Amino acid sequence: MDLRFSPAELAFRENLRGWLAQTLPTLPARPHRDDWPARRRFDTGWQRRLFDAGYAGVDWPAEHGGRGASPTEQLIFLEETAAARAPYVGANFVGLLHAGPTLITAGSQAQRAAHLPRILRGDEVWCQGFSEPDAGSDLASLRTRAVRDGDDYVVNGRKLWTSMAQVADYCELLVRTDAAAPPHRGISWLILPMDTPGVQIRPLRTAGGSSEFSELILDDVRVPVANRVGAENEGWRVAMVTFSFERGTAFIGEVVESRNILAELAAIARATPVPGGGTLWDDAALRRDAGRLSAEVHGLWALIQLNVSQASAGIVPERGASVFKLRFTENRQRIGDLAARVLGRAALAISDLPGRAGTGHLVEDRITTLAYTIAAGTSQIQKNILAERALGLPKEPRWTSR
Repeated sequence: MDLRFSPAELAFRENLRGWLAQTLPTLPARPHRDDWPARRRFDTGWQRRLFDAGYAGVDWPAEHGGRGASPTEQLIFLEETAAARAPYVGANFVGLLHAGPTLITAGSQAQRAAHLPRILRGDEVWCQGFSEPDAGSDLASLRTRAVRDGDDYVVNGRKLWTSMAQVADYCELLVRTDAAAPPHRGISWLILPMDTPGVQIRPLRTAGGSSEFSELILDDVRVPVANRVGAENEGWRVAMVTFSFERGTAFIGEVVESRNILAELAAIARATPVPGGGTLWDDAALRRDAGRLSAEVHGLWALIQLNVSQASAGIVPERGASVFKLRFTENRQRIGDLAARVLGRAALAISDLPGRAGTGHLVEDRITTLAYTIAAGTSQIQKNILAERALGLPKEPRWTSR
C-alpha cells in the first residue's frame, strides 16, 4: 500500500469534503435513541444519500455495486466522514460491515444479486444471530438446531445480543446442523428472513441505557436450504470470514473517533483550573498517559491500513484482525479511564453537569467501552487465536468434568 496520496486520491478527498459540507446541514435531526423505526429511517436515508452520490460501499468491488475504491481511498472516506461527524452506519452496521462482505467472499451468485444491491441502497437492514445464552465467547458450543426437512431447515433455539433485530429484514444466523460432529464442524451459516413465522424478538436494555440488542426466540422456523451460505456444516469457516471483517475493519470509524476524544480531553484538561493555579494539563503524568494512548491510536491506524489492504486484495485479515481487535478495545477502555480522570465528578453522570456542558457523551462512551473487550470475541479469545494460529503454540487443553 502506497501511503503517498496520488492526484486522484487528493481529488477524491476534496470532492468528498465538498459533498459532506453541502449535505450534512440538510440532514434531519437525529431521532431519539430508543425510537428504532425513526432510527432506521434516518440511517437508511443516510445510506441512500451515500449511494446516490457514489459513496456507498467504497471498498466493495464494482461488480457488486461498490465503488471499487483503492484501500487509500477507503481510508480517506472513513477519515473524512468521521472528522466531519457524519452519521455512522447505525442500523446498517451488520449488513454493510459483516453480512455484505461475507456474501461477497462466500455467498452464491444468487445470494449476492438478491442482497448486495439492497444493502448498499439502504433498502435492507440485517442483524446478527450468533451468540446464545450458553454460547458467547465459546461460540462453537452453540445449541440452536437446524434439522433438514426437504428444501427447508427447521430451526429451534435462542440467540442473545442480536444487534438491530427490532428493525432488521434479515439475520445472519449460525445454527447446528450436525449434532454428532465436533463442535466447529457441525455448524451452518443461514440467511434468515426476520418476518418468517416462529421468529420472536425480545428487546434488551444495556447498563448504559441503550436498546440495540434483543433476544431472538426461534420456534420451528423454516429457512430455505437455498439460504445457506457455504456448504452444510462449514458455517464455522464462513463465520471466520465474518469475524475477520468484524474485528479487522468494522471498527475503523471508532479509531478516528478515538483521535477526536483524545483531542477533546486534552482541550478540556487545558481549560480546567486546579487549586493553586495552573490547569489539569500541567500534570506530567496525565500528559504522559495521553501521549501513550495517542501513540497507540496511530499504531492502530497503521494496522488498519494493512488490514484494509489485505481485505481489498481478497485476503481475509484473520491475524491482523485479532491483533487489532485486542489492542483497540483495550486502548479505548484506557481512553475512557483517562476521560474519568479529566472530567472528575462529571464522569459520574451521562447528563451534563453545571460547568461541564457537552461532556455527557464522553461518559456514555466510557460506559459503552466496557463491552468492547467482550463483543466480537473477548480479549481472552483473541489471545488464544494469536497464540495458536500466529505463534504456533499448543492449543489450550479442553477440560471436561467427570
